[in-house]
Amino acid sequence: MAKIIHSMIRVLDLDKAMRFYADVLDLREAHRLDFPDFTLVYLRNPENDFELELTLNKGREEPYTHGTGYGHIAAVVPDVTTRHAELLAKGYEPAQVKEFKRGDELLARFFFIQDPDGYKIEVLERHGHYR
Repeated sequence: MAKIIHSMIRVLDLDKAMRFYADVLDLREAHRLDFPDFTLVYLRNPENDFELELTLNKGREEPYTHGTGYGHIAAVVPDVTTRHAELLAKGYEPAQVKEFKRGDELLARFFFIQDPDGYKIEVLERHGHYR
């Protein structure tokens, strides 16, 4: 059986991206591979062994395009309202907290935030399907 181990995104400013992912998702450097033309940094936290790979292509100055295929990555937190307030206090600009319902049934409480390179992250409250 296959096991998903990481997802990769390209970044322009590695330090800025690493600070963002540490602040927002508590992801820290787990492994780094440095080459003359590029650097790969794998981020993770104690919650799981899935990693986010940040790829820095050295010398690139123009922003990457995301096309129409990229959607978002998602993470869960115990209390989305508290996390939202914490990120605002750190100077980030998360979108408003929203609720996704089917009739009166709460399916999800969440907000979106974008990283320094414009990648969207959905932050969901631990609830129902989202554990």
